[in-house]
Amino acid sequence: MSNRIAFRIISPALVLSLFSLLAIYNADAQDPPRSPPPKQTQQQNEPKERKGDQRQSAQVEGQARSGGERIRIDTDMVNVDVTVVDQNNNPVFDLKKEDFIVYEDGIKQTVENVSQEEAPVSFGLVIDTSGSMRTKLSSVSDAVLSLIKQMRRDDEAFVAPFKAEPELAQNFTSDKLALEGALSGLYASGGTALLDAIIGAADFAHEKGKRRRKALVVFSDGLDKNSAVKEKKVIEAIKEDEVQVHLVGFIDEDMDFFRFRKLSAKRARELLSRIADDSGGRAYFPQDISEIPAVVAQIVKELRTQYVVSYYPTNVKRDGAFRTIRVDVNNAGGRKLTVRARRGYYAPSEKGQAPAASQKKG
Repeated sequence: MSNRIAFRIISPALVLSLFSLLAIYNADAQDPPRSPPPKQTQQQNEPKERKGDQRQSAQVEGQARSGGERIRIDTDMVNVDVTVVDQNNNPVFDLKKEDFIVYEDGIKQTVENVSQEEAPVSFGLVIDTSGSMRTKLSSVSDAVLSLIKQMRRDDEAFVAPFKAEPELAQNFTSDKLALEGALSGLYASGGTALLDAIIGAADFAHEKGKRRRKALVVFSDGLDKNSAVKEKKVIEAIKEDEVQVHLVGFIDEDMDFFRFRKLSAKRARELLSRIADDSGGRAYFPQDISEIPAVVAQIVKELRTQYVVSYYPTNVKRDGAFRTIRVDVNNAGGRKLTVRARRGYYAPSEKGQAPAASQKKG
């Protein structure tokens, strides 16, 4: 699947790196599978996860009604990353399988397994560097630096600043020094294309990220004046890419946000919240720059402390259609718990792939 919004590469060394990777990809598309070329790192040699990387294939055997003949039916286990927090936004760790209830397209499903996973993450650091972020950029850079320092050995991240178009300052890497170096060249100027940046980063995370769990952490003031895409396309993309989005929005109530689209600050908040909620992430709106470190700590905590809820869907059609998901929990003991999970997924098609966004209607 090609990016809907292409990154502008701002590192000369990265241009050469991506050009080489593109040449390898094109050659593999034309020739039979072969051994990886020599002199590549272990990370580069790892197989790229396919579109349905959050669904693992399984075989279910049953008895045919006539003659007792055994039949085999292909089905796919759906894995949903779920965050559960209490009324103080503290993660809840003591839930069991019987505490979770899952609905797909409104139909209750049988939960097969629930586990707590501190899995490695492939995530993007998406930073608004437009002119309106000038007074905030230094504090945002410090917060991103803190997030980088909290990365674990198997995590990987990329840095994607954006102005009037999204850019790629550092490709996926586990090298903290390389990621920190990408922050040193950031400066604030120009317009803002927030929605373009989110959709481009989500596609990039899905296509290039090596870890099952993928996420974006986006810092912006929400003043979008230059995006080519609309909200509907962004929501569609994050559903297809299965990327969790955490948004840190600096919404100034006195500023005329989205004035070219005649949207108020309130509607800007609602927009960012919808994008985050649909992906299973969360939108944060700090009132002051001093709150950013606490926000980053909360994001890291939520990325680390998630349940994986697994089930075999009752709908076994391989039609590439979108299936809605709702995850609830039994609030035992009268606790007020909040559940965050992605709102759905695209079922595989007969070829085992969800349809590309360009093939979807609407």
